[in-house]
Amino acid sequence: MKLGILQCGSFTPELASEYGSYPEMIETLLSSAGIELEYAVYTCFENQFPDSPDECDTWLISGSKNGVYDPLDWIARLEGFVRDLYKAQKKTIGICFGHQIMAQAMGGTVEKSDRGWGVGVAFNQMAQRKPWMEPWCDSMDLACFHQDQVVVLPEDAEVLAGNAFCPYYMLQYGDCFLSIQGHPEFSLSFVRALIGSQDFQIPHNRIREALISLQAPVDSGRVARWVVKFLAL
Repeated sequence: MKLGILQCGSFTPELASEYGSYPEMIETLLSSAGIELEYAVYTCFENQFPDSPDECDTWLISGSKNGVYDPLDWIARLEGFVRDLYKAQKKTIGICFGHQIMAQAMGGTVEKSDRGWGVGVAFNQMAQRKPWMEPWCDSMDLACFHQDQVVVLPEDAEVLAGNAFCPYYMLQYGDCFLSIQGHPEFSLSFVRALIGSQDFQIPHNRIREALISLQAPVDSGRVARWVVKFLAL
């Protein structure tokens, strides 16, 4: 199976040298599920795009420092490509920014949340159980780092998991689109490094809460297995 990674951002050289790039983190995450994939990386944030949804068997859209509502040519182009993927019924995973661009492309609304920053570990309750959710658990706790949220659901979206802070945390569209607000590919040490990088205007009380939450275990390994099973169906 060939997975196309639609890379939507990058990290500072210091962070990337220690923790890796988005594609490297994603490849490490999915390899932990015990599957060998062929990868192709497209740096969409640098306007490098596939010619067709058929270039890869499956797709994954990464996180980004940008908002999906930013007036940038590459974001508008990516939104159109997302709709092409859905028309072609290509299995596609969205993570954070990817989750949001999928929702926007499908007719939903994404905004900077009036709840503020979601940073640290998000503790979610599963709302539905799907056949690919094996091994099953009724909760899903993941690292997160976001200000934006999906605030209006697209018509075709099913809510699979959420919490009081971010109700639309995991969404599925038909049999081919799956998206997650959190970052299963982020290690907790990487989130700590992001918080400490001083590149973000995060209130001090929210930083304290985030650092406490990072003491909790996360379900990245289980979510990696879910993603792989979803892609293989």
